[in-house]
Amino acid sequence: MPASATATTSLDEPVFGSFVSGVALTFGTRLLMLVGVFGSGLIVARWLGPEGFGTYAVLNVTVALALQIGSAGLPSANTYFIARDRSTAGPIWANAIVFGLSIGVLLTMVVMALAWMKPALFGGVSLKLLAIAAAAIPSQLLFLLALNVLLALDRLRQLNLFDALLPALVLVNVVIALVLLHQELFFLILLNTVAGTLLTLVVALYLRRVVVEQKQSRGIRPDARLLKAMVAYGVKFYISIMAGVIILRTDLLIVNRFRGAAEAGVYGVASQFSFLLLMLPGVIATLLFPRVAASQDTHGEFAVRVTRHATLIMLLTCAGAAGLAFLLPFIYGARFSDATVQLLLLLPGIFLMGLESVLVQHFTGTGLPMAIPVFWIVTVICNIGLNLLVVPRFGARGAAVTSTLSYALIFVLVAVYFRVKTGRSASETFILRIHELRSLLRLQPAISSPSKASS
Repeated sequence: MPASATATTSLDEPVFGSFVSGVALTFGTRLLMLVGVFGSGLIVARWLGPEGFGTYAVLNVTVALALQIGSAGLPSANTYFIARDRSTAGPIWANAIVFGLSIGVLLTMVVMALAWMKPALFGGVSLKLLAIAAAAIPSQLLFLLALNVLLALDRLRQLNLFDALLPALVLVNVVIALVLLHQELFFLILLNTVAGTLLTLVVALYLRRVVVEQKQSRGIRPDARLLKAMVAYGVKFYISIMAGVIILRTDLLIVNRFRGAAEAGVYGVASQFSFLLLMLPGVIATLLFPRVAASQDTHGEFAVRVTRHATLIMLLTCAGAAGLAFLLPFIYGARFSDATVQLLLLLPGIFLMGLESVLVQHFTGTGLPMAIPVFWIVTVICNIGLNLLVVPRFGARGAAVTSTLSYALIFVLVAVYFRVKTGRSASETFILRIHELRSLLRLQPAISSPSKASS
């Protein structure tokens, strides 16, 4: 199939644009977002030091954990159900508004209750700072739900615009608060909360217009029966997402708890760089998911084609990152010198996690069997147990090794399960074919979107 082929419905109406073009657009946007992510983190580290950066990282991780834990898998359910039937966009968006605001307020209350009753969980971060950061949770949850609706509707340009605006606003806020006004962390967190809330309002107003314009739209009214079906799917997704977030994020909280904010700040730099290496496979997985859901590609043909390309990309990315790791002390300062070792310890696991994040979309797009959540539960139990054993003695380096072992475990479980269910060998799944490599060398990627008709 040519690279410009599109997924179609049974009526031959276009559903999705070019997969390669979508990945290029989204990844290009994410690269621009690095300016906001790295720029804001660098300024906070330089102006506030490891302690301030550690506190800043803990606040961000706390909000991220609250969003993922409280989302109940509904963002992914939005994408899955709309990709299969776009006429459901109206009631799904209405359900998202009710869910996002109500659950978001509840999550804010839970975070504050935990901070009041168990302040040690947050490593001494002040209640005032946590309150301002937690106030952003309702709007951020609605923002997350809105982006997944845009993804399902293939509004990639708009999705990327709104997604990029958030880190851009954070960078502007950091410059205003710390560089220009010489304010403390409290003022910065307050600015971020206000900016995020206003951006969510803009996205919500835009999405309302988009949904109304959809053909065969059912109107923007909550649908309890549809929500029940979405929650049934979302709960399985929720287990996987929550476990993944716990594995990716709680190690920083554990380091902060047992080794202090300074070491957590150094580990936060290494972790931040490692997460950025997952950006491209994350983009690929994000765009692969609705396409598999729309086409129901049960034999995994499209998934393995994409995974083969992702394997080469991750190999080259991690090799380059190994060299760049030695520049971290020069970028962030001598006090962050151990971030180099920590990042090198994380790289093997990051490589495997990137492949898993792409390959698993075959299962998320075809109904998500319970085996996948079970795999994640096993992995997160191993991860937390190892972190609690290793981090008090070995600190952030121990957390990095534990993370790599956890990433390797979930990769092996998913890869073996994929082999059992599809009969496809490891070489077929992960090694590029000669004609695909030649196409890449000619800059003609041999990946096109699947179609319902062909599946």
